[in-house]
Amino acid sequence: MKIGLVRRGYSRTGGAEAYLRRFADAAVATGHAIVLFSERWPCEEWPFEHVPVASNSPRSFADAMIALRPRDQCDFLFSLERIRTCDTYRAGDGVHAAWLERRAQFEPVWKPWLRRFSGKHREILFLEKELFGPRGARAVIANSVLVRDEIVRHFQYPEAQIEVIHNGVPPFLAPPDARAHTRASLGLKESDYAILFVGSGWSRKGLRFAVEAMNMAKLDRACLLIAGRGNPHTLPKCAQTRFLGPVKEIAPLLAATDVFILPTIYDPFSNACLEALAAGLPVITTVQNGFSEIIKSGLEGEVVAQPNDIPALADAIKTWSDPLRRAAAKPRLEVRSAHYTIAENVRRTLAAIQTLR
Repeated sequence: MKIGLVRRGYSRTGGAEAYLRRFADAAVATGHAIVLFSERWPCEEWPFEHVPVASNSPRSFADAMIALRPRDQCDFLFSLERIRTCDTYRAGDGVHAAWLERRAQFEPVWKPWLRRFSGKHREILFLEKELFGPRGARAVIANSVLVRDEIVRHFQYPEAQIEVIHNGVPPFLAPPDARAHTRASLGLKESDYAILFVGSGWSRKGLRFAVEAMNMAKLDRACLLIAGRGNPHTLPKCAQTRFLGPVKEIAPLLAATDVFILPTIYDPFSNACLEALAAGLPVITTVQNGFSEIIKSGLEGEVVAQPNDIPALADAIKTWSDPLRRAAAKPRLEVRSAHYTIAENVRRTLAAIQTLR
């Protein structure tokens, strides 16, 4: 069949864009045709058919998609964007209404009130209501149980029409000497305890809570490495933090560190955590991260109830400072991550599409 894919914008570092390209390659390899509906996509990054969609906002994009009559140009419409209607919607960005709800718990009361006047937020909330309404998506693929339950709770969308397919990542590949070489470049000794945080959007991902937990843990020879874009001046002071800025190649950094931390306020399913799992790192995160569904707290990392529970985060950091505990857990982590590959994700997604078709 001919599958229409929908994604409004393009980012060279975007997870949705990487997913779309991998999905398209796999679909074509199994005999399907692909057409992409989007505002823009570099020709060198998309060798398949592309239909440009002119828009200047989320709602105008959704309106333009209706006007294009995409089902006249494909057999099945698979959207990664909030549009009014499609055959299947992949809810990789989570539920915006749930994100705003969680965000408000950690902000001054005036901020959520002011956000009600934001045109962008109003448009996204409107489109979610349409998408999960009676004439919206025929089926939904959620990347976590967390997201599935949020869709049901906020929109009373039928749970039977939602399939949970967790994310997948490529196999972890790093040179054998990556740990020693990267540690030397960072001035770390093998006996140092290195905790890694990766990501931009530091407020949502809870970096300030990780920094506060480092201060409370008070471990000698411990260091919190922070990879990503943000303003260090917005964070608490901590002598044990090091800001690396945006990092292009994350594998050597994963090889060089001991534990991964992401005390996020809201994350549908963190690929960064999954990459850390594939590298054999215990992951410290929160129940607000869909990734937490696939690990067992105490065995493969720690899952805390609230991102601002600083004592719980500090205890988790101290618990996994034991090198013998980490060494014992590593084989289990690698086995666990083997179930969450890109190939398995794409296989299950194609199977779901073929069943609906």
